[in-house]
Amino acid sequence: MFLAPIMLVAAMNPCPCGFLTDPKRACRCSTTQIARYRAKISGPLLDRIDIHIEVPPARYQELSDNISAESSAQIKERVNKARAIQRERLKDEGIMSNAQMSHKQVRKFCVLGKEENNLLKMAMTELNFSARAYDKILKVSRTIADLAGSEQIKTEHLSEAIQCRNLDREFFV
Repeated sequence: MFLAPIMLVAAMNPCPCGFLTDPKRACRCSTTQIARYRAKISGPLLDRIDIHIEVPPARYQELSDNISAESSAQIKERVNKARAIQRERLKDEGIMSNAQMSHKQVRKFCVLGKEENNLLKMAMTELNFSARAYDKILKVSRTIADLAGSEQIKTEHLSEAIQCRNLDREFFV
């Protein structure tokens, strides 16, 4: 059996009407409707997705501002550097990226300091993350650290990775 590497990108509204988290428009869905809507996506399926985040609607001002941001070329360069770091780190493991790490490799390459370990422990218990989410958070935090050019996973990398598990948490109305 051969596994094909894929990148799945999917989108969904936060609730049936689409306005649950919109700062300008009121959601008209009941808690029951939202729960039923979100239950259409299986927990085990969500658990296998590395990153799920909320993307707020873009407002005219944000679209029309000429604020300089990191260019696509700069982002590409940063991503290429992070991929090279991963290839070098994992060359003896027979894999090329953090996403491919096994549970054992996650333990080897995603070592946390005391402060980071306490943060992850708190997130796991307070947010009721699964064991699979634990490994996903560590892999994503390792990648965020690589993108920042950091050899160690720091609190800010781990915090950002935890924030990438939005759909693991209960919704708030």
